[in-house]
Amino acid sequence: MTRPRIGFLGVGWIGRHRMAAMLATGAIEATAVCDASPEMLTEAAALAPDAVVVPDLDAMLALGLDGVVIATPSALHADQSIRALEAGAAVFCQKPLGRDAAEAARVVVAAQTVDRLLMVDFSYRYTEGMRQIAELVRGGALGHVHAIDLTFHNAYGPDKPWFYDRALSGGGCVMDLGVHLIDLAMWTLDFPGDASNVNARLFAGGQRLAGDTVEDYATASFDLPGGVAVRLACSWRLHAGHEAVIAAQFHGTDGGAALRNVDGSFYDFVAERYTGTTSETLVGPPDDWGARAAADWARRIATDARFDPAAAKLVSVARTIDAIYAAG
Repeated sequence: MTRPRIGFLGVGWIGRHRMAAMLATGAIEATAVCDASPEMLTEAAALAPDAVVVPDLDAMLALGLDGVVIATPSALHADQSIRALEAGAAVFCQKPLGRDAAEAARVVVAAQTVDRLLMVDFSYRYTEGMRQIAELVRGGALGHVHAIDLTFHNAYGPDKPWFYDRALSGGGCVMDLGVHLIDLAMWTLDFPGDASNVNARLFAGGQRLAGDTVEDYATASFDLPGGVAVRLACSWRLHAGHEAVIAAQFHGTDGGAALRNVDGSFYDFVAERYTGTTSETLVGPPDDWGARAAADWARRIATDARFDPAAAKLVSVARTIDAIYAAG
């Protein structure tokens, strides 16, 4: 059986990491790579020596690929995804799918129209801890989940200038970090519907956000259908005593559960279940979760590259982020 032929658009660290995971499945072959950096192309060639180097997306699509993996700056995601889909290729895209809900919706419509698989790299869904927590929530083991607390503080912040240009990034720490946790909350609840009663406070350099500056600290609250109150806090370069503080806490009438990082790690997580004053560890590190979403897409495109209706839920996450920016 012929394996799907995949093009990798953007082969920086994330792009190469996802490429390696996809190749490790044995389900796909890397046919083409594209990046502005000769150094990154050299690194990619070590993973996929038979892949051809192409100068741009047009040249990549001219090869008649089965799929395209997109790991480029955020401003390019929607347009590149649509062009790939309209050329008949399935798409795996880094987050965010679009800088706003309108862009994200355009991509989803394009995928529906051509009946091609579309996935976004919401990798935290694939941690073993969140898999177990989602099972508890959806199975009713926690009772009625009425509150969710989400936290993501990154002590460093992005190292590429385009992250700090709103026209290129779509926003600051909410778009970069908050999007993962908002998706995680909605996904765990099986996407109950759009957020309402959205409130937010956005800051840059310790001052309320103004003009086209992107936020480096944000708090937000919103309600989800079914009587669920959600609180979010995220930041870049916060003095938090750790490299990262990451947590998703689910509070129910019959118990609670939380995913949280261990000792400031970006990668090591523990999942716990709470009943009253007692705590039970569900799973802890190690857990090689970082590229499971990419590997999942690779296996899926090899068996069924048709549109998955679950992709339409991506727009609900984008609408929530739009509402946070409008309220902040």
